[in-house]
Amino acid sequence: MNQKDIEELKKNGKMFGLIFLGLILITGVMKSFYTVEPDEEAVVLRFGQHLETNGSGLHFKIPFVDSVIKVQTQRVLQEEFGFRTSSASGTRTRYSNDSFDDESIMLTGDLNVADVEWVVQYRISDPFKYLFKTKERTKNIRDVSESIMRRVVGDRSVTEVLTTGRVEIEIEAKKLIQEVLDKYDMGIRLDAVALQDVNPPESVKRSFNEVNEAKQEQEQLINQAEKTYNSVIPKAKGAAEKLVAEAEGYSSALVNRALGDAEKFEAILKEYKKAPSITKKRIYIETMEEVFSRFEDLTIVDPKIKGLLPVYNNKQGSN
Repeated sequence: MNQKDIEELKKNGKMFGLIFLGLILITGVMKSFYTVEPDEEAVVLRFGQHLETNGSGLHFKIPFVDSVIKVQTQRVLQEEFGFRTSSASGTRTRYSNDSFDDESIMLTGDLNVADVEWVVQYRISDPFKYLFKTKERTKNIRDVSESIMRRVVGDRSVTEVLTTGRVEIEIEAKKLIQEVLDKYDMGIRLDAVALQDVNPPESVKRSFNEVNEAKQEQEQLINQAEKTYNSVIPKAKGAAEKLVAEAEGYSSALVNRALGDAEKFEAILKEYKKAPSITKKRIYIETMEEVFSRFEDLTIVDPKIKGLLPVYNNKQGSN
């Protein structure tokens, strides 16, 4: 190999070195920047230690030193209990041969059994805690959710669980689950705890439906009785009050009439004491006038007079 060949090899080596160095620089520049999508957050690790957590946008990192793990923090994650949803079709499925009764069958506070299906929806609030503060994150979430739901359902009667208490159960379960997850420092924020189908177990569903039908019939009869009561009793009370008012009015009229007659008698007695004969005669005449006024005509027979003496009552004439 002559001197010329050696110089050529050196020249080519320098060229390859520059090309390699250029490739390293280009790769380093390309790896120095990373983009975080709006629904993501990026956890930056430097030599395996947590450095920072960045939001959406373009960010810089030291190539070959810093590593980035992107986490979708705005995505709503969901855990299902008592059933599973087919990811392909989006339909809700509960397999007959491999049911999830171990998740959904629960004992209520009145020692009845209910088949409770529900979902837990959550987001990742702290990516670093979610990634590195706990292991088996999904299992932990499911275990905590199932434990709390059994506790909440166990504090209520089966009627509340199946009918009126659903909203209260959802609110209380969400609050208690969030408290436990915060205690475990898992970096998770619950969006919702929602009950799905809540039914009695299949083995007692028929009997339970019959009991419900009987209760509904009982409620219907009670409502009819109350309707009749509200219709008859007020009417009877009104009639009774009317009779009492009429009796009180009649009583007042009799009392007032008696008082008036007593006052009239006292006035007549006073005049009688002043002039007995005149008063007696006036009373006699007034009494006869009152008696005769009740007849349309009157015939008086006097044995001393031969013939009949007709006396006609003229109500519109003078005395």
